[in-house]
Amino acid sequence: MIDKRVNDADAALHDIFDNATLMLGGFGLCGIPENCIQAILKKGVKGLTCISNNAGVDDFGIGLLLKTKQVKKMISSYVGENAEFERQLLSGELEVELIPQGTLAERCRAGGAGIPAFFTPAGVGTEVAEGKETREFDGKTYLMEKWLRADFSIVKAWKGDASGNLIYRGTARNFNPMMATAGKITIAEVEELVPIGQLEPNEIHTPGIFVHRIFQGKNYEKRIEQRTITKI
Repeated sequence: MIDKRVNDADAALHDIFDNATLMLGGFGLCGIPENCIQAILKKGVKGLTCISNNAGVDDFGIGLLLKTKQVKKMISSYVGENAEFERQLLSGELEVELIPQGTLAERCRAGGAGIPAFFTPAGVGTEVAEGKETREFDGKTYLMEKWLRADFSIVKAWKGDASGNLIYRGTARNFNPMMATAGKITIAEVEELVPIGQLEPNEIHTPGIFVHRIFQGKNYEKRIEQRTITKI
């Protein structure tokens, strides 16, 4: 077995570079690679293209990288919780490609599966379709979408082992698994790093063959994006 463990996020991201394309796993603020985002912030790399379902919030997640203007382009689906994102978009400071959520997930999955393009009905007849090929199948119009791949796929899992096998928990499983397959280099941070052989094979969501570096993260905030309480 190959031991893919590194000490921390700084070691995992030692070769990140300006103008890199990153996939950042998570759904809202759930299952985001908090330690790696902090390391990217500290390294100060710029001109990044970030592929993520969302753009974090103003003071957490990818929102931290937007605030320091390290992000050149966002490829996302849901961005409504970040005021700084909105400001940069409207002022023309930030390039943005908005994608239907299911299409974004499938484009990431296609990148990992080696499928360069596919057809979907989502977005037909809207701005999403501008400049893209359409084709009719069985009397219905479909839009051609291309795969997404990244220089670095950065994901967060609940458990992992030294070979890079990963298990996600709950909502964190929405985007992390497909993004883990679509990077030239895949980095995984986990809440618990266990010895090889301790993970039940039938419960593994991402096989270690896709993962290049893994480390046990620390100090997870697990921030709640929108807290709703009952008024009495």
